[in-house]
Amino acid sequence: MSSGGATGGPKTDRLFTDKKQNLDDAYAAPSDFLEIDIIHPETHGLGKNRYSDYEVLMRTNIPIFKMKESSVRRRYSDFEWLKGELERDSKILVPPLPGKALARQLPFRGDDGLFEPAFIEARRTALEDFVNKIAGHPLAQNERCLHMFLQEPIIDKNYIPGKIKCAFDMIVKCCLFSLLSSYRVTSH
Repeated sequence: MSSGGATGGPKTDRLFTDKKQNLDDAYAAPSDFLEIDIIHPETHGLGKNRYSDYEVLMRTNIPIFKMKESSVRRRYSDFEWLKGELERDSKILVPPLPGKALARQLPFRGDDGLFEPAFIEARRTALEDFVNKIAGHPLAQNERCLHMFLQEPIIDKNYIPGKIKCAFDMIVKCCLFSLLSSYRVTSH
């Protein structure tokens, strides 16, 4: 009979093996990853029609995303739209966006205001933090608005909010339904 542990329960086998990690394991692609970079800010237009936008570059191997790589351009107002949609339709706590920088929009400033390179870089960094916090949340990854924001060149603001269905999830459900419908309960 085996001896019990410190609490008197049965002795358990080791949960971990002594196998060392090899280089292939150490440098293999992570099982699931989602990388989002906000890069290449550009300023467009003149006078009151001037605005900045940013390239949103996404790479993933998560099955729920239809594209494994995408690149779209987004303005600050698009980030505001995403935040509003998630607050309205999802159950997640949405982090704050960087501020509107109203003081930078005042006339007669001695600098370039919203279009000052240091301000654009600070905003780019803050927007990257914002979108990565959201996209890293498992519930947000199912939201149609996040997929549209990350992968569609033009955001359809008349879209129908909802969840994204993963093809793998649908296959599993179909197989499960098929299995359950073929299972018969017999009584003796």
